Amino acid sequence: LRLAVDGRGVFVLAATSNPEGAQVQQARTADGRSVAQVMVDEAAARNAGADTLGSVGVVVGATLTRAPDLSALHGPILMPGVGAQGGTAEDVRRLAGDRLDAVVPNVSREVLRAGPTPAALRDAVSRTVDAFAFLRA
Repeated sequence: LRLAVDGRGVFVLAATSNPEGAQVQQARTADGRSVAQVMVDEAAARNAGADTLGSVGVVVGATLTRAPDLSALHGPILMPGVGAQGGTAEDVRRLAGDRLDAVVPNVSREVLRAGPTPAALRDAVSRTVDAFAFLRA
């Protein structure tokens, strides 16, 4: 973690939609927070005071029904699960809330399954860029 704080960056797992993850990620700590929320809060503490986004990001699955509170994170949010795993651009918008400026949606499976021709891959990228146009706003 020291290297991340020194400007190199790291993503830590906060909440996935993998069925086996819920048992740990939704477990409650002594103060009542979920383990997922503790991960987000710890990342937020390390990002506090950064001029731009901090160096500690979190991973939050795009297919979750509800994400931990990301409002104080001040860091990047990696959202895997878009496309091939069922997550949509609207799911990303819903889960990220007012933190859309920090979201990095992972769409690699969605794009790659369109291949193998370069034209098909370009079309998939174009559709994905259009679907996420709200991130550029």
